[in-house]
Amino acid sequence: GEILELKTTINTMVDQLGSFAAEVTRVAREVGSEGRLGGQAEVADVSGTWRRLTENVNELAANLTGQVRAIAEVTSAVARGDLTRTVAVEAPGEVGALKDNINSMVESLRATTRANEEQDWLKTHLARISGGIQGRRDLTTVARLIMREVPPLVHAQYGCFFLAQDGAQGAVGSERSEPAEGEGPAPELVAIASYGLPDDPASGPRRFRVGQSLVGQAAADHRVIVVDELPPGYAPVLTGTGSADPSALIVLPIVFEGQVLGALELASLRPFAPLHRDFLEQFTELLGVNVSSLTANARTDELLERSQLLTAELSARSGELQARQRELQRSNAELQDKAALLADRNRDIERKNHQIEQARQELEERAQELARASLYKSEFLANMSHELRTPLNSLLILAQLLAQNSEGNLTEKQADYAAVIHSAGSDLLQLINDILDLSKVEAGRMDVHPEPVSLQRVLDYVDVTFRPVADERGLEFTVSGAPSAGEGLVTDEARLRQVLRNLVSNALKFTRTGGVSLRVQPAGPQEVPDSLRGAGPVLAFRVIDTGIGIPPEQLESVFDAFQQGDSGADRAYGGTGLGLSISREVSRLLGGTITAESTMGRGSCFTLFLPEHDGRTQARSGPDTAGEEQDGPAPAVTFAAPVDDEGLRDRTVLLVDDDTRNVYALTEVLKSAGMQVLTADNGEAGIRLLAAHPEVDLVVMDLMMAGLDGYATTRAIRAMPRMAELPVVVVTAKAMPGDRTEALAAGASDYVVKPVAPDRLLTALRTWLAPR
Repeated sequence: GEILELKTTINTMVDQLGSFAAEVTRVAREVGSEGRLGGQAEVADVSGTWRRLTENVNELAANLTGQVRAIAEVTSAVARGDLTRTVAVEAPGEVGALKDNINSMVESLRATTRANEEQDWLKTHLARISGGIQGRRDLTTVARLIMREVPPLVHAQYGCFFLAQDGAQGAVGSERSEPAEGEGPAPELVAIASYGLPDDPASGPRRFRVGQSLVGQAAADHRVIVVDELPPGYAPVLTGTGSADPSALIVLPIVFEGQVLGALELASLRPFAPLHRDFLEQFTELLGVNVSSLTANARTDELLERSQLLTAELSARSGELQARQRELQRSNAELQDKAALLADRNRDIERKNHQIEQARQELEERAQELARASLYKSEFLANMSHELRTPLNSLLILAQLLAQNSEGNLTEKQADYAAVIHSAGSDLLQLINDILDLSKVEAGRMDVHPEPVSLQRVLDYVDVTFRPVADERGLEFTVSGAPSAGEGLVTDEARLRQVLRNLVSNALKFTRTGGVSLRVQPAGPQEVPDSLRGAGPVLAFRVIDTGIGIPPEQLESVFDAFQQGDSGADRAYGGTGLGLSISREVSRLLGGTITAESTMGRGSCFTLFLPEHDGRTQARSGPDTAGEEQDGPAPAVTFAAPVDDEGLRDRTVLLVDDDTRNVYALTEVLKSAGMQVLTADNGEAGIRLLAAHPEVDLVVMDLMMAGLDGYATTRAIRAMPRMAELPVVVVTAKAMPGDRTEALAAGASDYVVKPVAPDRLLTALRTWLAPR
């Protein structure tokens, strides 16, 4: 009945409770004791509360299983090195805190791992590239290697390696952007390798001074320059199918111990990552050490190469020394045998050394005597020139005035006597000039003044000077020049005239029948003397005569001073034998030379070979004045009476000279031109006369006077009021180098050497007297 049902119900409940307890105990044991997850309580034929309790237990076990398994999976993944996983299951309370701690731990491990990986990446690539650099000794090769490796590594699309170089194109270091005062220019940063850059001149210069452009500024400041927003069109990155504009630029200086060795410039289509920037900064520091080491290695290699060359030379010399040593060893035996002999000879040598020392002292004394003699010779020549020219001046002027016979009170024969006196005096003047020229040549004091020269003008001068002489002697005389000869001739025209004058005068002197000719043409390659090889175009001035000729054995001696081809030629033809000697020395001063060819009885040919361009020396100080009055030989002279000159008539001249003969002669010349003459025999008297006669238009001044000489008198005149512009023409017998310069420096307006021809003196005065 009902009790049975109750019994059955209670028994059923007891069974279900036992089953439920058993299952819950089992699940608890598996989870708590055995550590197995995923177990579920299985109670059959339950419903209601027991079913809900079973489901709650199973849900609790399932939640715990999911949480633990999620945590286990993440921790297992972390253990395997997978740091991408996180615990995503929902868990409250302590399990949730555990989940958060595990996730925080994973994130920390992930950041640490990422940092370690970045450091590993940095160190790996730094080591790899540094290893690639090791062992290389050429900077250009290293720069190209860096440009191949670094830009792709930091995702750069172009790059450029700049090396600091000095003016000699060698690698250098610089600590400043500008050179200090007095030093050379600052080093330049020169691109020696690139990545992705086109070889296009339009892309801009690849060479910068330190401090110029961003590259130079980064080098000057020793700091990295980063530009993250580049303007469009800046250094586009080119590919085979198109182009793109980079957006980020970085410039890094390469520095070692404060010295800039170079710079790197990189550009990218996207901003540079911090990792890449760290890599570049560390790399440039490392690169500074490598570049410095490579530079030092290059210098070491250079020194090593020099050392090897020296070693080879030393080795070769060592071999020679060894060979000599063997020879010396062979010679030692002989030397030992001769030692006794040498001991005896040493005594003889000592005696001879004593004699040599005495001779040396005597030579030194002789040298001092020669130096004194040379000084005395120069002083003697200067004094001789002055003492001879002073009487010659009055002699030639008065002889010319007598020969002119302007008053008609002389017979024709008397006028001829005067002309002969003038001609003899002119010959004496030429002799004085020749002696002075020879003295200056021997002393090395003759100057040349190269300038463009008209060859035609020189030829015309020779023709006008010597044609009257040739006509008087009944000789044929021709002067000719090749059409293209001498168009660019640069030489000293006065010296060239002097040489040609001596050669032609010499040819006319030794020619009685036939003729004399001067021919000028370019010298052929085969005839140019060896001394002028490589001197450029050379002109040949040939003076050909049909005279007596010169014996072959005397062709060279005729160029010696005071020598002529025939020992009796000086008596038969006259002359001193100085002309050819002076001509050869002058030709050498002009950069040329003179050669001679001759056949006895048929004539001679003297050839002056002269370079068209004499660029060896510039004009030097101390112009030569000797000989400037005598431009040709002294033939029979024809004199014309002086012509009254409107420019000179009634002009007042003050003549200051202490030689009464010169005063007389010059006064007659000046009066013959219609001039008023005041005379003073010393400088003081001249100054007083000038102060008392303000109407004086010009002063003719001698230099060698007792008391106040011409130099001091001229300086005193220049110091007088209103006398700064008064013409002062020096007429003097001082004809040594430097005399003219000294006179002009004292204030003289012009310088004329005695003896002076009357027409030349009047021409000089006319130059300085302005028309009224």
